[in-house]
Amino acid sequence: MPPGGLWDHLLSVDIRTKKSNDAYRFLGKQLLESKDMQSERQHLSLLCDIGELSNLISETKDIDSFLQQTVQLVASHLRADVGSIYMFDETRSELVLKATIGLNPLSVDQVKMKVGEGLVGWTLDKMEPVLEGTACESPRFKFFEACDEEGYNSFLSVPISRANERIGVLVVQHAQSDFFDHSDVMALRAIAAQLAGTIANARLMMMLNKPQPPDADSDVIQRLRFIRGEATVSGFACAPAAKLKPADPLLEHVPDEIFFTGIADFRRAVQKTMGQLKRLQEQLVRRLPESAALIFESHYMILKDPRFVQKIGDDIIKGLPAPHAVRRTGRHFIQLFDESANPYIREKTHDIEDLVRRLLFNLRKEKPGGESPMDHHIVIASQLYPSDLLKMASESVAGIILVSGGVTSHVAIIARSLHIPMVIAKKSELLQIPEGTMILMDAEVGTIYLDPSEHVRRQFQDRNQVRIETAGKSTGMDAETRTADGVRVELLANINLLSELELARELKAEGIGLYRSEFPFIVRSVFPSEEEQLLVYTSLFQEMGDRPVLIRTLDVGGDKVLPYLNIPKEQNPELGLRSIRFSLRYRDIFDQQIRAILRAGAQAGSLGIMFPMISSIDEFETARTAVHEAIAALAKENLAHHASPALGAMIELPAIVEIMDELAQCADFFSIGTNDFIQYMLAVDRTNENVSEYYQPFHPAVLRALAHIARKAAKHDRPLSVCGEAAHQPAFLPFLIGIGIRRLSVDPQFLPVVQKAISSVTVAEAEKYAQQLLEASTLSAIQEITERLRLN
Repeated sequence: MPPGGLWDHLLSVDIRTKKSNDAYRFLGKQLLESKDMQSERQHLSLLCDIGELSNLISETKDIDSFLQQTVQLVASHLRADVGSIYMFDETRSELVLKATIGLNPLSVDQVKMKVGEGLVGWTLDKMEPVLEGTACESPRFKFFEACDEEGYNSFLSVPISRANERIGVLVVQHAQSDFFDHSDVMALRAIAAQLAGTIANARLMMMLNKPQPPDADSDVIQRLRFIRGEATVSGFACAPAAKLKPADPLLEHVPDEIFFTGIADFRRAVQKTMGQLKRLQEQLVRRLPESAALIFESHYMILKDPRFVQKIGDDIIKGLPAPHAVRRTGRHFIQLFDESANPYIREKTHDIEDLVRRLLFNLRKEKPGGESPMDHHIVIASQLYPSDLLKMASESVAGIILVSGGVTSHVAIIARSLHIPMVIAKKSELLQIPEGTMILMDAEVGTIYLDPSEHVRRQFQDRNQVRIETAGKSTGMDAETRTADGVRVELLANINLLSELELARELKAEGIGLYRSEFPFIVRSVFPSEEEQLLVYTSLFQEMGDRPVLIRTLDVGGDKVLPYLNIPKEQNPELGLRSIRFSLRYRDIFDQQIRAILRAGAQAGSLGIMFPMISSIDEFETARTAVHEAIAALAKENLAHHASPALGAMIELPAIVEIMDELAQCADFFSIGTNDFIQYMLAVDRTNENVSEYYQPFHPAVLRALAHIARKAAKHDRPLSVCGEAAHQPAFLPFLIGIGIRRLSVDPQFLPVVQKAISSVTVAEAEKYAQQLLEASTLSAIQEITERLRLN
């Protein structure tokens, strides 16, 4: 066929837009230039003969036979021994083999893999072709015994997609090694593009015709058998599921025969519930000394209200079974609370539900799984508040699965401080699984298994046993941190809750580089007074002895909301009344905090107070004046206090970059909060999944701004630390060392990793690496540089 006729024929085959025409012209040209003429003509014939698809659609009797004849056509044209189509099942987030020629036909519908799993899953994950001359030698190759594919060496796969829709993967294989080449890749991509619309429609019809299993709960578990989420707080748990807000809060659907029913049984349940609440409160105080509030106070008061207990007792005496009487009175009180005009009272309906569940729990004849509804369970929640975490902290919660949220939220920070494993898995269907479903969560990498097999459980248990046995044998931290060529780097700890101090001391933290003082505010139901704050800060200084302690003043606003704070809701809280702005607006709160810090640190060897989110010299000077006024007032009152704390500024806003010279003449030290600095520098919220890809710590503007800040701090001889998450990222650490950072502050669990990373690099190597990054102007160039570091 002459070239002109060839192009005319090629462009006549179901090509609807000029964009498609241009794409096929390009593909055809690439094919003509890439192989010998015989091979070219076969591939071009294939592109032309895709018109055969219309015949296949009209002549095949059903979708399965259409897919089967399609893979036969593809394999024939590419002279492949194997042709296969894998369809992407969005509901289960997995690829399913739907048609094949060459592999075992019994493997159809049986071979399944997750996105990223095996060469096929890797193709869909990266949305790029995969070409392997000897597939079994690839580290990504996954063997499926059901396929009988061990005799096929060459492997070529391309994704099938339409716009942003992932449809599946088209695969060809051949027994001869290195059989396929670049022209085959181009040809198969063209075929996949031509097939995309037809296969997408086929997949849609297959989904519509899929029979629904009779057991909806079982269907949910099957669809969500394996989930990959985002590890937020490391750890491991294998336990039954519990909903934070269960669909059946009053256990209405639990059979009556599992409960005791008499008046004596109810009275025992009340006494047992009172004892449990007391123990839970005591346990909370031990784990979270910042929280002085009685989080179960409403439970106590309800149980002590004769209208509640007596009403239930009267109903039981009249012949109503105990669980029915408990539910009836519970519903009555819930209705009363719901009808209140006071939103605080309406919110207490959850306390009624919780108390009723506890009473019913203690009326059961058999009591597996602990003393409370969440005891030794993995809690699934759509949203978490600090008050929810407080209740979990008082119970033996095995883990948390959050179906929304981000890793930088204050809730995640509290969970990390309380050592409750947490995974964020944005799968709302998790809220549909039945309570009691066994879940295995590996919060080291973020994987979740529903109803795991015995093999999976045993595999993880063996791994964890090895970790436990080797934990005590790990290399201890050195008292000082130095680079490979002996340069000193000060390694401090970020502290959220007092419970983290023990680990910080064990790992030889040289001090506290960031104490987030907002958490004693967040975990309470009212503002802590000066005296209450004094107790918390005193414990902090006592635990750290002579080591330096840097306290950040109250940083609320944004995602750190105080529920008892009665201020108007803001449309954009991240840019609203938060951090130092809030403190300077509410001077009484700010003054009390400053006084409590100064009094608690009276005997401290090194006390630093730093102000968050400083945007101007005027703001810093106003905050500094407030400290000086508090010192004068305490002296006048003859109260012991620290008279000369170092006063520093958090660098979190780009506005600071160009006034560093002037600010360095006012501030005693600086600390860079990289989380907020990157967010505001790039105008992106990384907890927002729609834009999280734009949160780039290695953005050229971010790197150059950090280097500028480091130069200005060094020029004025002002200590500069980095306390954000970048301070513990292995690829970022050499850059920080290279621009002159000599003080880092990280969450305690990261101290060993950071020390090891620092000790493996010389300052000269770090400076060279930093210079390469600073000279790069694109994200792709920077990625190449960091990738070279990782490979080395």
